[in-house]
Amino acid sequence: MWKLVLAYDGSGFHGWQVQPGCVTVQGELRAALARVTGEDVLPQGSGRTDAGVHALGQVASFALAAPIPAANLARALNRTLPPSIRVLSAGKVSSDFHARHSARAKTYEYRIFRGEICPPWQAPYAYALNAPLDVDAMQRAAARVCGEHDFTSFAAKDPDRLERDSTSRGWDARSNVRCLHASEWILEGEGEGDLLLYRVRGNGFLHHMVRNLVGTFLEVGRGNLNETDIAVILESRARERAGPTAPARGLFLVKVEYSED
Repeated sequence: MWKLVLAYDGSGFHGWQVQPGCVTVQGELRAALARVTGEDVLPQGSGRTDAGVHALGQVASFALAAPIPAANLARALNRTLPPSIRVLSAGKVSSDFHARHSARAKTYEYRIFRGEICPPWQAPYAYALNAPLDVDAMQRAAARVCGEHDFTSFAAKDPDRLERDSTSRGWDARSNVRCLHASEWILEGEGEGDLLLYRVRGNGFLHHMVRNLVGTFLEVGRGNLNETDIAVILESRARERAGPTAPARGLFLVKVEYSED
């Protein structure tokens, strides 16, 4: 079994998963593998990323019949893949490894540009929001989602529940319970910070969950919600009680962790 670690700019893709008539990251990787090895394999990702979402450390797994050195495979794939997708590493792993099922935790990051004018080279990779925000209140709200909760209120309806971004073996496909190990806001830059980052690490994430969390915390920052409302929103299990979905362009899949690591 092969394991690839990938980075990609999601701006020009209709997400990770292969879809008829759409350019996707999984589809481009499948085509590149066919050109390099002559084999038609469908690489399995650690989870779906939506249209416009980026990755710094997506993981894919697949089996190949052809013997090929890892360094050669990575080099050959990078020559044939579009520049917006890069293979960071390639290696052989145990035959029972699966990019999604074997994962133990994932880290996502959401980037908000806080300056007055967002530079064009940053615009596809951050949500430009030059508005007053109570970041301290947002920080306290973010801390309230740590631990194990039912995150139904922060989940979009998923057309394919079996492909959701869960990393727990033995996961019940009917459950929206997830455990978040860390949830925090970080200011980067001079003064108040040109970039405001939301970083979250957990054992699994529901469809649009991170973007819905960000949208809700921004409502806290604007004063439209109170940080204490987070517990009520979680308890309600009602999507309409939470905030809006933040734009996809600010979201990055940063890292996927495995027990083998």
